[in-house]
Amino acid sequence: MVRRLVRTLSALAVVAGALVLLVVAHQVWGTDVGAGRAQDRVADELREEWSAPGAPTEPDPGGAFAFLHVPRLGADWTRAVVEGVDPGQLEAGPGHYPGTAAPGALGNFAVAGHRVGQGSPFLDLDTVQRGDPVVVETADTWHVYRVTATLVVAPTDTWVVAPTPGGPADGPATGAFLTLTTCHPEFSDRERLVVHGELETSLAKADAPDGPAALRSP
Repeated sequence: MVRRLVRTLSALAVVAGALVLLVVAHQVWGTDVGAGRAQDRVADELREEWSAPGAPTEPDPGGAFAFLHVPRLGADWTRAVVEGVDPGQLEAGPGHYPGTAAPGALGNFAVAGHRVGQGSPFLDLDTVQRGDPVVVETADTWHVYRVTATLVVAPTDTWVVAPTPGGPADGPATGAFLTLTTCHPEFSDRERLVVHGELETSLAKADAPDGPAALRSP
């Protein structure tokens, strides 16, 4: 009787483990497929929008308005950035924190992205190094930022997206900054991985149609 009970419990444990793995697989690979399609859609819509005259200057919530290029994550690593960081908005790609600066502007251009699942755009963000370029492409300009720091903070440390990172939320901006945030470690939201950068230069696309040299070097 005891032996049969042990066998039954063991079998149930195996089934439960398999179900957990299936759920995890869906959360990671299943959502990546849907998010990849959503990213392709918003990216295509943005390129089409840019090719038309009179493109709007203010993005709608959930709409794409810029492209993020991080050469350290791959020569072809590019993601359309959408406006907003609500769960539904982040399903389409990295999201711009509302109220933070626009690309290239004085202040903190802050972007959040999923680490695992929903496209996993920032899966390898921990490989980004100090001095690496991060290029933000807008309709008519390339904005080149240089990474100044990477750190791990608590989810409550909202000072990372302040106008001047590390300063008060309502404090003045002392420069043009970039902040990328994602969950840390992988498969957990216990902490936040943060990458900070500062604007190095902005180049008009008319002067650099193929993009800045920073696009081709990590």
